[in-house]
Parts: sequence; structure tokens; C-alpha cells
Amino acid sequence: MIEPVTAGIIGLYFLVLIVIGAWASGKIHNTEDYIVAGRSLGFWVFTILMVSSICSGMTLLGVSGLGFTTGWPSIWEQLFVPLAASFCIIVFGVKLHRIGKKNNYLTVEDYLADRFESPKVMRGLSAVAGIIVSLIYLIGQYTAISIVLVWLFEIPHWQALIISGVIITAYTVVGGLYAVSWTTVIQGGLLIVGVLAIAPILIMKAGGMGHINEVMAGIDPTFVQPYLTEGMTFTPEFLLSFGLMLTVGLACAPHVINNVLAAKEERYFKWSPLIAFAVYAVVMLLMKFAGFAGRVLVEEGSIILPDVPNAQDFIFISGLEYAMPNLWVWSFFAVIVLAAVMSTTDRLMLTVGSMFAWDVWKNIFRPSASDKEVLLVSRVAVVVAAGGTLLLAINPPQMLAWLMWSGIGIMLATFAVPLLAGLYWRGATREGAIASMLVGLVSGGALGYWYYVVDKMPFHFSMYAFLLSAVTMVVVSMATTKTDAKVLDATLTGKFIHLR
Repeated sequence: MIEPVTAGIIGLYFLVLIVIGAWASGKIHNTEDYIVAGRSLGFWVFTILMVSSICSGMTLLGVSGLGFTTGWPSIWEQLFVPLAASFCIIVFGVKLHRIGKKNNYLTVEDYLADRFESPKVMRGLSAVAGIIVSLIYLIGQYTAISIVLVWLFEIPHWQALIISGVIITAYTVVGGLYAVSWTTVIQGGLLIVGVLAIAPILIMKAGGMGHINEVMAGIDPTFVQPYLTEGMTFTPEFLLSFGLMLTVGLACAPHVINNVLAAKEERYFKWSPLIAFAVYAVVMLLMKFAGFAGRVLVEEGSIILPDVPNAQDFIFISGLEYAMPNLWVWSFFAVIVLAAVMSTTDRLMLTVGSMFAWDVWKNIFRPSASDKEVLLVSRVAVVVAAGGTLLLAINPPQMLAWLMWSGIGIMLATFAVPLLAGLYWRGATREGAIASMLVGLVSGGALGYWYYVVDKMPFHFSMYAFLLSAVTMVVVSMATTKTDAKVLDATLTGKFIHLR
């Protein structure tokens, strides 16, 4: 059974989240408040929200689990993922924030509908695609949260899912992005402090990096190589596609890119890319090294992992339990672990609710819907999204990282080309964008299934789907009527614009 001290501290943490949700509900007066927090996010809230939207259960459990399983060849992930936040802010954010503030965009689908003069088809397709990929990603998030709660409370997996679902849904439903952003500040801060404190201790417990590398080399010489020369993962070819997927795919993920519309000032985009990259890169590297250290501790018999299919995803929390024997210290860091795996889940849920209520319900089916109705539909959609993904998360994947990468890969295939072409190529047309997004979504899903279930390919599946999407955009756009120059000018289509 869980210790009363630990239960009390975790209970207090949950209570704080609910209180923030209740406080945030008082700031919700219209749809804009709920979806983009009234465009009021300050520099640090925005920057930490960007980091925490990308920093997910995969960061804490998946990254360390992958380090445990593969060693150094997967270290490139720790460069690519932090780059996603910077790429999103610089390449997408500067333009989208300026256009969004001028035209009152609430979602990136508002931009796509305007740029491609398709208020129904393009908006609906991008919203449905966004909901699909967000739900895939949500399954992985709930799996990560369940792993932590099962470990903390020694309860069945399904009970852990219900507890996490109820708490996260409660403050997201009542507080919208205000609640999500401020709870994320707390969760992101706890994550940063926790990783900086825990990972070095775990590395020292394993004998330091020199000893860790010696032991890993004895287990498998490939564990200490920068990449693999055989197989279908972490080869130079795979890493090329892997970098594209993580950097660009995460940057255009709906739950990440929509954050740029909520920043209060454009000038934040000058320094937030650098700070977001630096903070997240340090956290990611330490988590990977913690996975290495955990592998050594398991090999030497200091840690015994649970007998479950995804045992490697338990390595960080098992290492924490080993390294922090003091009850009070242990209880505090248990909350940090829980906060880390919750930091992206609420943003994903709000994104799903927003896209359904604003883009599908309001702008396609019920143009006359009032703010009150849109808010109600969004909240109902959040609850339904939570319930559906909780059911799908009952049978967790064998490795959390694989599920996360699958979702990110489909995001890349679906959104990257329409966004990049829409923002920077004046030749991109409505028909090209619709065809490109549709081809990307379908081919991403099909190739992803083939890649993970049937047989691996030299490059990650998302690169093939991305290339198919890009070719489709170019071919169809060149064969169809060009977009009116007035629309292109109004949406700042063309070369990169500089910060004011």
C-alpha cells in the first residue's frame, strides 16, 4: 500500500490542479478565452507551455525506456525533439501569430481555411485529421500516466486510468487554456527541477558515465555506438527521417502549433525559441542518461523491473525508488514524476475539444451557434475524448516510444506540407492543399501500420508519407487555378517575415 505521506502529497497536488481549474473558470467569458486564453499568455507562461506541450510522458518514461533498450544510437532524439519547439516558434509562429491576431484566429484551422479559401472542406479535413492524430497521441499519454499511478498506488491499470482521466478532464473542462497553461507552468517547473535533481543522482548510483559505458559495451557493443550499421532503426538513413519527423512533425502538431496564437506579444518569439530549446535539451539528455544508468543497475541486480511487456518504460521510476529511500524526499519526487507525464495530456484534450467545437460544430454545422453553445460542445468533446482514449489505453503498447512516434509521424505526413506551402509558397492552391493533406493522412496511417506491424523500411514511414504529400501538393497546385494575390498578401504568404 502507498505510504500516507506520499498519498497526502499527491492528494495535495491533485487538489492544487482542481483549484487552478476553478480559478481559471472565472476568467472564461467567451470562446476566445477558453481556446486561446484571451491571447494573454506572458513570456514565461508561453515558453513553458511550448516546452511542456512537447515534453510528454515520452520524455520521462519513453526516452529513458528507449535509452535502456538501445543505448547511445538513440541519443539523436535529444537534439531533434527540442528543435521542434524552436522550429514551431520561428517557422510557423511568427507568421501565424501576426495573422492570427489581425484576423482573430482561434485555431490553426482558421488560418488554413482562409489561406486556401476553403471554409468547409479544408477546415473540416484538417480538424478531423487533427482530432485523429491527437487521439493517437493521447493514448500514449494516458498509458504513461497509468504506469506512474500503478507504481505509486499499487492499483490495477484500469483504476489508474480512471483516476487520471477524471482529474485531468475536470480542470481542463472548467478552465480551458487558462487552466491548462497555468497547471503546465507548475508541471513544467516540477519536471525541470525534478530531472535536474534525480538524473544526476541515478547516474552516480550507477557508477558514473565511464562505468555506465563500460557495462553497456559489455552487454552489447552497439549500445555505445553513435548509430547502427545494421537493422532498420538508428541507421544513418533512419536517423535522417527520424530527425525530420521529430523536428517538423512535432512542430506542426495541433496541440503545439495552436499555442502560438495565445501569446500576448510577438516580441516573445525572439528569445523563446532559444530558451525552449536549451531547457528541453538538458532535460532530454539527462533522461536518456538516466535510462543508461538504469540499464546498468538492472544488469548489476540493484533494480528489478516488473514482469510486464513494457518493462523498460518503468526504468526511471524504478530508479527513482532505488535512489530516493527517504520517504519525504521520495514522496516529493513521486509528484514530480506524475506532473511530468500529465503536462501534455491536458493540452491534447483541449485541442481535440477546440477543433471539434470551433472548427467542426461552429464553422461547418452550426454557424449560428452562440459562444455558450460552443463552450458547451467543446467541454463535452473533451469528456468524450478522455473517455475514448482511456478505453483504448487499457491495453498498453510494448514500448511507449513507438506509439508516440507513430502519432508524430502521422502529424508530419498530414500537416507539414499544407502549413509550409501555405505560409511560404504562393503557388500552393486550395486543391493542392486538400489533396496533399488527404494523401498524407491516408498514406501516413497505412504506412505506419505496415512499418510497425508488418515490416520495417530503411526510412521511418513518415518520410515516405511526407514525400507523397509534398509531391501531391506540387503536382495538383500546378494543375489548378492559382490563389488570388489579395488572399496571398492578406495571409502574408511568401518569404519569411521579421519580428517587429
